[in-house]
Amino acid sequence: MNGHQAPTTPINPPQISQMFQKFALAFKIKTFEFFADEEDDHHSINADGFSLLDSTEDFITDQKVVVIKPGPPPNSSYSINKASLYPTIDTQIAESLISSVFATVSSFEASYLQLQTSHVPFVEESVKAADRALVSHLQRLSDLKRFYKEISKNPGSEIGSVLGSCSEAQVQENQSKLRTLEIVSNRLQEEIDGKDNKVSSLRKKLAEIQWANTKLSNKLSGNLNSACDVLLTIKVFHSVLHNACRATHKFSKILIGLTRKAGWDLGLLANSIYPDIDYAKEGHTRFAFLSYVCLGMFRGFDLESFCLRDDEGDKGTFSLKQLLEHVSSNPMELLRDQDSEFSRFCEKKYQELIHPTMESSIFSNLDRNEVMLNLWRSLSIFYESFVSMASSVWTLHKLALSFDPVVEIFQVERGVDFSMVFMEDVTKRCNLPGQTKVKVGFTVVPGFKIGSTVIQCQVYLGGSQCKG
Repeated sequence: MNGHQAPTTPINPPQISQMFQKFALAFKIKTFEFFADEEDDHHSINADGFSLLDSTEDFITDQKVVVIKPGPPPNSSYSINKASLYPTIDTQIAESLISSVFATVSSFEASYLQLQTSHVPFVEESVKAADRALVSHLQRLSDLKRFYKEISKNPGSEIGSVLGSCSEAQVQENQSKLRTLEIVSNRLQEEIDGKDNKVSSLRKKLAEIQWANTKLSNKLSGNLNSACDVLLTIKVFHSVLHNACRATHKFSKILIGLTRKAGWDLGLLANSIYPDIDYAKEGHTRFAFLSYVCLGMFRGFDLESFCLRDDEGDKGTFSLKQLLEHVSSNPMELLRDQDSEFSRFCEKKYQELIHPTMESSIFSNLDRNEVMLNLWRSLSIFYESFVSMASSVWTLHKLALSFDPVVEIFQVERGVDFSMVFMEDVTKRCNLPGQTKVKVGFTVVPGFKIGSTVIQCQVYLGGSQCKG
């Protein structure tokens, strides 16, 4: 022992390169099958020294085994024999054959496209011609297949001369492609022509529609001009105002009847509307209700939007059109369109006049002995009278906007001296001139000014100097 440990030589595992060499040999082999009971064949295979796996495991009886045997090395007699089985074809003939195949396929494609085109629209002669061309191209492909087999068996035969040159086949192929492009181009051009004709037809219809619209517009303008001559008069405005006042009186009467039936004190209600008014008669408190309803409905009358929107709309002709459309329709039917201006106008005015608490109190405090049918009849009359009143005021507003200049609305404040020029006593008590001056208690119905013409406002006088 010299103090140094002798180096041990490690046992290296089989190199991976050796495994790849064996795997590479497997691609150049012939496969033989035999059974395990044939001992002679087993020993002969081991003598060659080539097996798929080098294993020390015991042999399994009656097991089918595949043994891989390497093929002959290159440049051997085997390669020579294999070459003799497949004779070489002349390169020029091979190129001509391939070019002919491509040319025939291109011709077949063009003929098939021509056949499709001939069906729409259907042209019998074109269909037959395309069909015959397809059959001839298929026959040509069959002939080329037969030529190839004969040349493969006998390269020295003269049959290759019938194929023609490679250039001729390429020219034929290019001509077929040009024919295909021409067919596609013609189809696209037909589609373009069809769309152009459709566009021309639609333009003609558009011109006819525009001409009809112009004719209707001129006719409508003429009707509006004639309507302006008839409607935009003081007499018509006064008549529409009278209808609006009648509808307001009717709704106020129904509202007073419902509140009285619900047990409300009408005197207290009138005093809450206009406090400290010296009514000449007890029944005159109804004028306070009438004033509340009428002034509420006419609030915002001087605005084109009637307080429905912030922006201002068109004047004159547009308002007259709305007027004609409205008077030709049923107000109850117009309410179905909740986005219409009239529908929003009714909703806004109803909320201003009839508070939800007031509505609930009126209809919930009705006589318990009242039959339900009568209750619903009361509700129906109440709402229909409101819609009728709103429709009358809406019509009057559109008519006022159609005037040039626009009709002005005014009302008188409390405590102003009574003037027979601008005011009218709603009770008809003070009609003679020279009477002692009295003060206005409140305005019942507003007045209007159309140019230099004044339609008096109706007021209730606050004093008792004028006796009825």
